Amino acid sequence: MKLSKKSDYALRAMIYLAMNYQKGTLQIKEISTKEKIPQKFLENILLTLRKAGMLNSKMGLKGGYELARSPDLITLGEVIRALDGAIAPVDCVSKMSYKPCSEEVTCVIRSVMMDVRNAITDVLDTMTFADMCKRAKESLERKENNDVLTYVI
Repeated sequence: MKLSKKSDYALRAMIYLAMNYQKGTLQIKEISTKEKIPQKFLENILLTLRKAGMLNSKMGLKGGYELARSPDLITLGEVIRALDGAIAPVDCVSKMSYKPCSEEVTCVIRSVMMDVRNAITDVLDTMTFADMCKRAKESLERKENNDVLTYVI
C-alpha cells in the first residue's frame, strides 16, 4: 500500500485538528500554514472529510473546521478510505471494492495479499487520532530532549 498525497495531507490535517480539539473550530488558513499543505488542496480534502462525517464546518468570519467526534473515535483507516477508497493491495481481497478473480480458490498470491490487507487494516482501523496525538507529543519530547543533549555535549 502506498499512501496518496491526498491521504497524507488529510492525516496531517486531522492530527492538527485533534491536537487542537479543545479549541474548537480552526480556519483552513491556519491548518494550511502550520502543516504546510496547499490551501486549495486542503479545502477539497476537508470537504470530503466533512461529507464522510468526520468533520463539522462553520461558515462566516469565525468559521472553519472541527472534528465531528472525539479524536479517540476516529481512526486512520476511516480517513484513508474516505479519500483513497479500499486499502486492499488487490481487488480480490478488498472488502469495499471486491472484484472476483478466476483463480481465487487456488491462488497462493491471493492468500498472501489477504494477510497483507489484514495486517494493514488491523493497524489503521485501531489507530485513532488520540493515539496519534500521544505519539506526536512523545516525538516532540524526544526532539526537545535531543536538542538539550546537543547543547550539553
